[in-house]
Amino acid sequence: MTIKPSLLEDQFIDMVFITRLLGVSDKWIYRLIKEGLFPKQIKLGRSSRWLQSEVEAWLQARIEESRKQ
Repeated sequence: MTIKPSLLEDQFIDMVFITRLLGVSDKWIYRLIKEGLFPKQIKLGRSSRWLQSEVEAWLQARIEESRKQ
């Protein structure tokens, strides 16, 4: 069981961070969001940000899923 950090301990990350981390395009990420397969962005004014803990949890789930096969 993963303990979710408090908002003060978490970080907001942007699309540039996510695309560099995953090595994919922003279009691919937005398609996953539309399909409900990636954490939805948080709008801050005109900017979109994600909680790092949610992206890490999504990535960890993908890693665990790939190890089952």
